[in-house]
Amino acid sequence: MNVLVLTNMWPNPQAPASGTFVHEQVEGLRRRGNHVDVLFVDGPANRLNYPLGYPRLWRRLSTQHYDLVHAHYVYSGLIARGQGQLPVVVSFHGAGEMVGVEGRLCRWLAPRVDGCTVTSPEHYQQLGYSPARVVPCGVDLGLFQPGDRQTARQRLGLALDKQFVLFCGHPRPEKRVPLIEAAVRRLQTERPAVELIKAINRPHAEVPVWMQAADALVLVSDFEGSPVVIKEAMACNLPIVATPAGDIPALFGGSPGHFLVRQNEAEIAAALGWALNHGPTTGREAIARLSLSATVDAVLRLYQDVLEGHGRRLPRADKGVELSG
Repeated sequence: MNVLVLTNMWPNPQAPASGTFVHEQVEGLRRRGNHVDVLFVDGPANRLNYPLGYPRLWRRLSTQHYDLVHAHYVYSGLIARGQGQLPVVVSFHGAGEMVGVEGRLCRWLAPRVDGCTVTSPEHYQQLGYSPARVVPCGVDLGLFQPGDRQTARQRLGLALDKQFVLFCGHPRPEKRVPLIEAAVRRLQTERPAVELIKAINRPHAEVPVWMQAADALVLVSDFEGSPVVIKEAMACNLPIVATPAGDIPALFGGSPGHFLVRQNEAEIAAALGWALNHGPTTGREAIARLSLSATVDAVLRLYQDVLEGHGRRLPRADKGVELSG
């Protein structure tokens, strides 16, 4: 199958952690023998790139053959829908898209494309479009796995006699990083060996090392869809403290070492203390069903259904290349 992926998030020198889950999905599709090209429209860097994305897409389609266009995020989906010759699949990626103008655009776009995915049952309800499919981003279980803590700390230059609480991600306002900092300061009054470390804008291949070096992960967001960082930490058997945002309660499923909290400094500090005392979890077993391979299976089923809806068979092609223009 020949697929053009159109995305406004993709790892790049300025933002190596941007859209890593899109990149992983693309590589997973390629490993199945599909030809997948990527058209990166860097809207976060400059919003003028969005209107410029339409002629870039039209030029690409005039010179290359594809079976469908798969867009990630709503603004990429609007660009993809700016052509009528190919079926369009759109993946909406979380609760942050479902508020304000973006939320209204998502609800407008969903019935105007040939297939769409959301990240969690909660996200499905927010979109309010029954044909949407719940396809959470999977975790690369080969990359994210338990490892030796001392070796990981030596690689990162971290002290061996500390207890490290890890925040991993982009410190956007809804991630409540100042609240995390305050909770860790409170905990430090009783446990001075505790320290907060932040893996921000790190290349994705480095993130497992940060998780292997840490004693606990913390995520106290206002909202989430199906946060990949939670699944990656669980794959590393890392204890976690998190708010019940998105599908996090379902991911935890009551398994030991995973603590749900409100956005309260004292409550977060207490839960971090419990997490630091817990040691390795069995989280990897709990999220084994949410592998990257399972996500690719679900995406390919959607592709096949969309193409069959257009009276076309499911073709195959060679491995694709990444396009920047």
